[in-house]
Amino acid sequence: MEPDLFTAAAEERQEKDPSSSPLAVRMRPRTLDEVVGQQHLLRPGSPLRRLVGEGSGGPAGPSSVFLWGPPGIGKTTLAYVVSQATKKRFVELSAITAGVKEVRAVIDGARRSSGAYGRETVLFLDEIHRFSKAQQDSLLPAVENRWVTLIAATTENPYFSVISPLLSRSLLLTLEPLTDDDLRGLLSRALTDERGLGGAVTLPEDAEGHLLRIAGGDARRALTALEAGAGAALAKGEPAITLTTLEEAVDRAAVKYDRAGDQHYDVASALIKSIRGSDVDAALHYLARMIEAGEDPRFIARRLMISASEDIGLADPTALQTAVAAAQAVALIGFPEAALTLGHATVALALAPKSNAVTRAIGDALADVRAGLAGPVPPHLRDGHYKGAEKLGHAQGYLYPHDLPGGIAAQQYAPDKIHGKRYYEPTRYGAEARYADVVERVRARLRGEPPPPRPPQPAPAEPPAPRTAQPAAAPSPAAQPGGAAEGSTPVDQPVPGGSGGPADTDGSDGPAPGGPATAGAS
Repeated sequence: MEPDLFTAAAEERQEKDPSSSPLAVRMRPRTLDEVVGQQHLLRPGSPLRRLVGEGSGGPAGPSSVFLWGPPGIGKTTLAYVVSQATKKRFVELSAITAGVKEVRAVIDGARRSSGAYGRETVLFLDEIHRFSKAQQDSLLPAVENRWVTLIAATTENPYFSVISPLLSRSLLLTLEPLTDDDLRGLLSRALTDERGLGGAVTLPEDAEGHLLRIAGGDARRALTALEAGAGAALAKGEPAITLTTLEEAVDRAAVKYDRAGDQHYDVASALIKSIRGSDVDAALHYLARMIEAGEDPRFIARRLMISASEDIGLADPTALQTAVAAAQAVALIGFPEAALTLGHATVALALAPKSNAVTRAIGDALADVRAGLAGPVPPHLRDGHYKGAEKLGHAQGYLYPHDLPGGIAAQQYAPDKIHGKRYYEPTRYGAEARYADVVERVRARLRGEPPPPRPPQPAPAEPPAPRTAQPAAAPSPAAQPGGAAEGSTPVDQPVPGGSGGPADTDGSDGPAPGGPATAGAS
């Protein structure tokens, strides 16, 4: 909205006494050249350059834009720079406090300004994802007819939170997370610039590292923490913001964790091994350390997806689905909410039944291929769709399984060199018990032999003796939808040949020699 009398007075007071403004406000860039990061959006001829008047004019005017990215990476800053650099009328609204009435007032004012003075209007609308569909519809005529040039900022995915007609009439600019180097340059400027701290204090390397971890890629958070640390240091009469002073100022202890060093790999390894060992509490502890240290949530999600296949496999086929869903959710929401999703997936994986049978199977198969045990594809399996294939004997004698009872044809599929080799040896943990029965019957049919008899089913348990009413207990994971298949061994029951429990293994702590490296060893 247009500034009122009180807003103008507040801005005038801040201009006379800049120190009354927060450090993050004082250090806002004045030009696009001072903007930290986002260089992919600031090239010559880019939409933002044209918005501030660089290379504009002619029949191709500047387009409305959507700025999409997590908090603290420069969306509002870019709009502020445009407001300072452009000669256009600049109006700012927030979708948190504004509605259709305010939007229409801006549009009416823009049309009057354009008609009377030939002056264009730039409308900055923050948090546009908070507008309803009807509120967003009110912007369409103004954007389509270019009565205003819209700069809309959002932390939510615009494809889900913005109506398609509005999005199709604008350009979507995705802001990238700020790197540690970007923030380091910003902090250095804030320490020395007269608008900032003016050299009043210094920032040692260990305190700087802690501050970067606190920031988590958020420039506003970094400057706020720096200002708090500087205030505490000056109050003590110290020339530098020590790590201890910074910890006291922000009330947050430094996590001994180096994302580029041994701690990074040690803690990641401990997380995966705790999940493999079914220690859910230890797994959550290491997950919390990684989150608190500012670890990239996408890295954590990738490790969980690997763990789901490597250490759980077909003992719980839903584990991989859970890990993949967590990775997709993390990419959409980011921290801090992503911590909930990562915790959800970590608990599910840690308590799932475990099997490394698939890990060992693909490891053994890869080892044979690397050792030269490949051999030609059997002739009846070769491609027979091209002219002359029949003369070569390709695809001749192939039995189409769907034409046979049971859908299994007794024919050779593997090359001669490995014919009869068994790679997959399923366990009887969780849902994989079903695969253990199926694979033996299928292998017998492939050899042309009668399938082995099904293993005897355990006798039904005696019904428990009546007892006083108790609150209903939650069903075991195996009884949940998507849990172990019928006939498989529940997670919390003893299994044939094993001691029971989700942590039962076959005595091996890694894949077969020649197999892929374990995630926990990374």
